[in-house]
Amino acid sequence: MSTMKNWIEASRLRTLPLALSSIFMGSAFIPTGTHFIMVLTLAALTTLLLQILSNLANDYGDFQNGADNDKRVGPSRAVQTGAISPRSMKIGIGFMAFLSFLSGCALLIVGFGEAHWQMLLLFLFFGLLAIAAALKYTAGKNPYGYRALGDVSVFLFFGILGVMGTHYLHEASVSFESILLALVAGSLSTSVLNLNNLRDIRNDAASGKRTIPVLIGFSKGKIYHTCLILGAWTALFALLLTYKNPTWAWFVVLILPAHILHLKKVFKTQEPAMLDPELKKIALSTFAISLILLLLGTL
Repeated sequence: MSTMKNWIEASRLRTLPLALSSIFMGSAFIPTGTHFIMVLTLAALTTLLLQILSNLANDYGDFQNGADNDKRVGPSRAVQTGAISPRSMKIGIGFMAFLSFLSGCALLIVGFGEAHWQMLLLFLFFGLLAIAAALKYTAGKNPYGYRALGDVSVFLFFGILGVMGTHYLHEASVSFESILLALVAGSLSTSVLNLNNLRDIRNDAASGKRTIPVLIGFSKGKIYHTCLILGAWTALFALLLTYKNPTWAWFVVLILPAHILHLKKVFKTQEPAMLDPELKKIALSTFAISLILLLLGTL
């Protein structure tokens, strides 16, 4: 029988800070107040629930489609190791989908109220789309994560919709800075997925999981990774230079040396499995950028 520890491990808590990054960036440079706090809190809760839903669905889906096996690199998966049965995991997935839906509805009610029901319905559609995307990434008969579409999904939900949607819930508008922040969050989040796929390239190729690195190769996958990191910093510097933001926000540049060292490490690494420690570095540094922009950008 599965234990609470098994469920916590299957939830993959180390992925949650990255999920919060889009919410924090979408809330940056916005005047604080009661509405701000309520939207930020509910948006963060909804995102965390969706991320856990995605993690559980990935655990089940990769087992279902054969990507989780004894040759897999990285943390062990609950269903593949027998810690959680497939039936129990499906029940857990359904429960998390329900909680995500409830939290999302509460967020939209607080964000829009009754006066803007058209936008509420539009965002409800986006929320249902996010739930469907979390479920269909690796689960089901035709998971899009096995057809090199995971990067597009991450950029869309962690970048465009995550950041700009959160900003709209705060301000009821789309600003130039929210577009730039969406590019930052989307690019860095996609780089985390790409790094994960670079690490797993051999097992993914053997199990029929077509990711970007599987399609273009390990070396070109590193170049693609570099483009994502550089794209994020280009958008970030454009924001700092053009938007009338507080001087404190420039502290975000302190993260740049860590990303330079990260890229040097990626290019020197020839064994895919050795990239695993870099995942935590890039994910936590992305979270640090979002936290700096949220906290110092409002001073």
